[in-house]
Amino acid sequence: MSDQERWLLPEGIEEILPDEARRLEQLRRRLLDLFGTWGYELVMPPLIEYLDALLTGTGRELDLQTFKLTDQLTGRLMGVRADMTPQAARIDAHYLKRECPVRLCYVGNVLRTRPDVFAGSRELLQLGAELFGHPGPESDIEIARLMLAALAAAGLRDLHLGLGHVGVFRALAAEARLSQELESDLFEALQRKARSRIEALLATSEAPAGTRAMLAALADLNGGTETLVRARDVLKAAPPAVQVALLNLEQAVSAVAHSNVPVYIDLAELRGYRYYTGVVFSAFVSGQGQAVAQGGRYDGIGRAFGRARAATGFSTDLRQLLRLVAADNAVFKGILAPHTGTRSLEEKIAALRAAGECVIVRLPGDSSSVSALGCDRELVEQGGKWVVKPV
Repeated sequence: MSDQERWLLPEGIEEILPDEARRLEQLRRRLLDLFGTWGYELVMPPLIEYLDALLTGTGRELDLQTFKLTDQLTGRLMGVRADMTPQAARIDAHYLKRECPVRLCYVGNVLRTRPDVFAGSRELLQLGAELFGHPGPESDIEIARLMLAALAAAGLRDLHLGLGHVGVFRALAAEARLSQELESDLFEALQRKARSRIEALLATSEAPAGTRAMLAALADLNGGTETLVRARDVLKAAPPAVQVALLNLEQAVSAVAHSNVPVYIDLAELRGYRYYTGVVFSAFVSGQGQAVAQGGRYDGIGRAFGRARAATGFSTDLRQLLRLVAADNAVFKGILAPHTGTRSLEEKIAALRAAGECVIVRLPGDSSSVSALGCDRELVEQGGKWVVKPV
């Protein structure tokens, strides 16, 4: 590598410079404080751990997104976390072991082998909240509301909420007794809403005609809240599990209605199908094709840690949120102090810093201008006292 190329970072890896870092830290503190007012306790899982623990209960997609390396101390395979949700589940199941519902939140860097979108980042600053130990729709509703509150606190406007329920497809696929291969192919076709492909796949199934028709209908059951009315009619002969899933969706829609956030229903939305078990939700903003936050129910993830627990949660990328909100245009300015070393000056500097001011001491031999040092005021001695004067 030439000297001119040594400063280059790997593709999808970014540095955060001072102004952005300041805004990012302010946003992090604001959202963690918000989580705290809802009763969510902060946890700090490790960046790296043994691979079998890191990927327990997760889908193949997360395995492919995880960087792997060998531990030189034990020879065991380790992974750099690509998602913090399984780590939070392990903490709840293995370490806390509480019987009551547990609310946890986290923020930290995650690393992925490939970006989620073209030219996207592979290093995310993931922030999320998880609620363990409650199986009802009320906990899903709480998490969805918290997600919307967090995005609003971050400064996002014109939010749209997408809702689905993987339990609808799961129950219909189980009734149809689809082979694993056929179920996987049908899942992919539903994601693309490829109606001809869906019908061709179902034609190879020995499932009853009614069940095949309901599975095919999922591709068209999307739109506003009226979609649930159509779904009740189209899926009236579906198994009881489907009716329960639709009821959960209705409750979620009703609960978020007061937030004035437009809701979009999609019963073919099966994102994370092999990972989620119930309601799934995503938040969007105008002009962005990708969700800015997403989550849902993923019951049973703690089973591998010796304690199966109901679970629901959401996560987002703080870096992405920061890119979507307007800069505050607030320039970080300080007070420039001379380097005299007198006791009165040191006391004045200490008092200013204790009051929250930024005080920069000019180093000997430094002839930089006041503005170049990031200051808009200066400490000067007048009448034996040190006073702050604008520049």
